[in-house]
Amino acid sequence: MRKQKSVKDSYVRMTELVLPNDTNTLNNLMGGKMMHWMDIVSAIAAQKHSNRIVVTASVDNVSFKESIKLGNVITLEAQVTRAFSSSMEVHINVWSEDIPSGTKVKSNEAFFTFVAVDQSGNPIDVPEALPETEEEVKLYDGALRRRQLRLILAGRMKPHDANELKSIFDLG
Repeated sequence: MRKQKSVKDSYVRMTELVLPNDTNTLNNLMGGKMMHWMDIVSAIAAQKHSNRIVVTASVDNVSFKESIKLGNVITLEAQVTRAFSSSMEVHINVWSEDIPSGTKVKSNEAFFTFVAVDQSGNPIDVPEALPETEEEVKLYDGALRRRQLRLILAGRMKPHDANELKSIFDLG
């Protein structure tokens, strides 16, 4: 039996200020910069869970719900949702705050997948993730479906082998 770790132990919160070098010609945060920050915060969460070096394996769809302006304060929150043998799914929420106006909006949400590796770069087992809150359980329960969908899209799994997705799409 693999060791277990609470998902709350992987929680990471990171704050950034949107500066001129981070923006495009419309003074909005560049998407690539946002993805860079999301990759960092989620990698830290995966490292906290696994106590290992981690590499990014995949990034789910990242949509930009609200533009983020020059001078906004960005808060990124990440936490492992589920761990498989050597991979971990990490959920990221991004909040944008305009402090002078007192407004705060959720601007992004995504799932990143990381693989824990040893010093030679070979995948290595990670502890199981133990969800405790209602939200953690909800994310944990959906993680296997999201994983199977990622594997199908990557050509690493056939749709008829995706047992968790069969009930959703009636692929029985």
